[in-house]
Amino acid sequence: MTDPSLYEYPSPLAGYEDLPPLPCEKADGGKGKEYVNPQTGVLSKAYEEFVDPITHGERGAFDVHVYFLQVGVLNEEYTKFAYALWERIRREFPELRVYRVWEMPVGPHPIGMFEVNIFTPAQFGAFVPWLVINRGPLSALIHPNTDDEARDHTQRATWMGERLPLDLSRFRKMGDATAMKEAREKLEKVIVERNEEDGHP
Repeated sequence: MTDPSLYEYPSPLAGYEDLPPLPCEKADGGKGKEYVNPQTGVLSKAYEEFVDPITHGERGAFDVHVYFLQVGVLNEEYTKFAYALWERIRREFPELRVYRVWEMPVGPHPIGMFEVNIFTPAQFGAFVPWLVINRGPLSALIHPNTDDEARDHTQRATWMGERLPLDLSRFRKMGDATAMKEAREKLEKVIVERNEEDGHP
């Protein structure tokens, strides 16, 4: 679990300031539990495209990691179920990108898993509810793809089934490597600028 205080959160009402107060009217003449929402006649853009900073490129907007206790850890049934689910997903959702089944830990993932990439809100809206019903005894991690791998796998992650401990040290190392690369690039830029000022090539 990630400490929420590590991140900053923009106001959910950004762009909705200075609007009239919402009505307190309830449905069914006040007998219903839900509130009547003011209709604008325009659907949210989120129906058509993912919000920033979720990527819209080749990588896919969301990753879904489906986990199973591989053979030798618990029993063969989980592995068989995982392969059957993997096949079903490939047949029913051929537009999604589906990777190989790993029968061992890989990357930050502590047990066997396979990954599915989602590219559009429509795919997300179809696949995630389908997986809720069809994942059987398996757990799944759903996370967006942004420029912050550690946050994507923790604070922005959604779990189905049991939450599993991920090896986040990989992301710290990636962050350290990125920071070192950025520092090196800044230093090189300063050296070039100083050399130019001094008349050196």
